[in-house]
Amino acid sequence: MNISVVGATGLVGREVIETLESRNFPVDRIRFFASSHSTGEMLVWRESSLSVEVLDEEHFHPASGELVFMCVDAAISRHFVPQALDCGAIVIDNSSAFRLEPDVPLIVPEVNGDLLQEGGVSLIANPNCSTAQLVMALAPLASEFGLQRVIVSTYQSTAGVGQDGIDELSSQVVSLLNQKPISTAIFPRQIAFNCIPQIGPFDEEGNSEEELKIVGETRKILRLPDLAVAATAVRVPTFCGHAQAVLAETNTPVTPADVFAVFSGRRGVTVYPHQEEYPDVISSIGTDDVLIGRIRRDPTVPFGIQFWTVADNLRKGAALNAVQIAEMLL
Repeated sequence: MNISVVGATGLVGREVIETLESRNFPVDRIRFFASSHSTGEMLVWRESSLSVEVLDEEHFHPASGELVFMCVDAAISRHFVPQALDCGAIVIDNSSAFRLEPDVPLIVPEVNGDLLQEGGVSLIANPNCSTAQLVMALAPLASEFGLQRVIVSTYQSTAGVGQDGIDELSSQVVSLLNQKPISTAIFPRQIAFNCIPQIGPFDEEGNSEEELKIVGETRKILRLPDLAVAATAVRVPTFCGHAQAVLAETNTPVTPADVFAVFSGRRGVTVYPHQEEYPDVISSIGTDDVLIGRIRRDPTVPFGIQFWTVADNLRKGAALNAVQIAEMLL
């Protein structure tokens, strides 16, 4: 296939390129696009160096049938996705721009990839990084036991906002250790040695943008529009990898052994059988699976279960999931 990666010099764009190469995705021609700030930059593709092209109306004209990975923010996606579709391209969009549009499939291949089997889809949305991680664990529970309610607290790394977030954490740590003043630009408060319970602006009821994404996208992907979901999203001072503490209330009785058995047979999931062998964020970096541990009863409800998940937010939460979608399209 002919491929275009838009936002190729960002964290997710670079991860998409690396994932395409490591998974031997069939590529005839590949092009890299980014803002004018990346003009002249070279990126490696299969032992060759390719120049990054400027993303504007003059240069961005994908061919009919070409596969376009959009690894940019929602505003840029809204501007350029229609242009790509008008050219006859197929677009996998990593932004939030089209995720909740009713006619745009929001896909985690292991969960609802069947939606792509009918063909004829030209725009596919890639979910929020925390949502993709969450539904990988919730989907088998919903299938086996049904779901009444989900409560999730997320602990999200600075990589969730790109390289600028990582750089701000790093610079603040260096400044504080050297007893120098810090600057805050990317996050609403100091992120170094801190946890910030805000990711995105708040709505009138006090829910952050990230929390609303998790709720709406989880319902759509699981095809459970009335599922009760409550989310608290927290930014934490780590460079990469997201963690989640999940409480799930099922429709039928369930034991930790039942849950372990269901997770054990699930593609894309690694489950830890012993409480002392729980996965941590560092163990998730560079891995494709969602790692699950600390499975135990929730004693506050009749059919409740608690567990802990970690995942590399740049892989299953973004680039890997996008490439898996492309593989399904093939």
